[in-house]
Amino acid sequence: MAKENAAFSTVPETPVSESKPPLSSHQLKPAAVRRLGAEPEKPEKKKGRQRYVEKDGKCNVQHGNVHETYRYLTDIFTTLVDLKWRFSLLVFILAYAITWLFFGLIWWFIAYCRGDLDHLGEEEWVPCVKNLNGFVSAFLFSIETETTIGYGHRVITDQCPEGIVLLLLQAILGSMVNAFMVGCMFVKISQPNKRAETLVFSSHAVISLRDDRLCLMFRVGDLRNSHIVEASIRAKLIMSKQTHEGEFIPLNQTDINVGFETGDDRLFLVSPLIISHEINEHSPFWEVSKEQLRKDEFEVVVILEGMVEATGMTCQARSSYLVDEVLWGHRFMSVLSLEDGFYEVDYNSFHQTFEVPTPTCSARELAEAAARMDAHLYWSIPSRLDEKVEEATEKAEEGSKERNGNLASLESESKV
Repeated sequence: MAKENAAFSTVPETPVSESKPPLSSHQLKPAAVRRLGAEPEKPEKKKGRQRYVEKDGKCNVQHGNVHETYRYLTDIFTTLVDLKWRFSLLVFILAYAITWLFFGLIWWFIAYCRGDLDHLGEEEWVPCVKNLNGFVSAFLFSIETETTIGYGHRVITDQCPEGIVLLLLQAILGSMVNAFMVGCMFVKISQPNKRAETLVFSSHAVISLRDDRLCLMFRVGDLRNSHIVEASIRAKLIMSKQTHEGEFIPLNQTDINVGFETGDDRLFLVSPLIISHEINEHSPFWEVSKEQLRKDEFEVVVILEGMVEATGMTCQARSSYLVDEVLWGHRFMSVLSLEDGFYEVDYNSFHQTFEVPTPTCSARELAEAAARMDAHLYWSIPSRLDEKVEEATEKAEEGSKERNGNLASLESESKV
């Protein structure tokens, strides 16, 4: 399993052919230097695995060679909402500035074509827009028209039909730009992404016994007083696999049952909760022991979903655990304490664990050992009962023989 995931390691493998510098005649080998005590021996480092989901919930996947970029324009609203804030603000400013400049240029062009700029100050001349004497004033009139400010100094006259048509077009287009851009900003501001910052996951997952069964456990908590409504938890195992036909599937996703059948995956997240996955015959960790856990390469992705109580929008928080972040034989410290009239949560102990006695074998071996013990008890109890029955039968037979001997002796005495 570790070999299959070697391709996704962050540390590149050393090439086979690598040029080495020549050693001088007085140079000692590293092993000899370590024996002399001049250089301490460094422990062998385990190759790190590239995360699929970061600890803060960001997916570590980038899309490359996407040639059909026109698909982003077909859903331009979502594209603008997904942009970073600096680009969204830039688009917001450019959308208004370009429309103001565009219609300002048209207003100036109409005034220029009608000759209004040549008859400035003539009272007998009826211009298209009063007090429009250049491009700057045309630009200001465009802003006043689209934003419906209406200062009253520049105003359109009824002797300009082309200006009336342009006024209608700018009013309609301006309303569309306002609705589109304000809608994008509202959706972007009200996105519950930052709400996930106050949903915390434990830094490590643990494996220990719970009700005589091995369980994989992690802890979740909510730092806010406003709760997540209809909260639910899911978990995925990200691990490469190879099928029986020889097909290699990188980053294969497998569901980890955290209580879907019993309803334990639906949470009432008022205080920190420990999410437990029972390692049974349906679990992907059924045959994983403590020794095998050190050799495997996988990632457990946990997803917490729910609705924000204040806005009613869906929020999702994610985190992940690598093999090195799964502690075998540990249990979480308690964070709840009963105070005077309320319960207090101590988040200083949220990530803390402590060691507990835990078998190092796999859940399958533990179940087989328990089955053998039950079978031994099942067969040993009847055998002991049979021994007691035989002893009682023997005692009864001896007692009957004694009674029969006494009766015979009495009969012989009576005959005499």
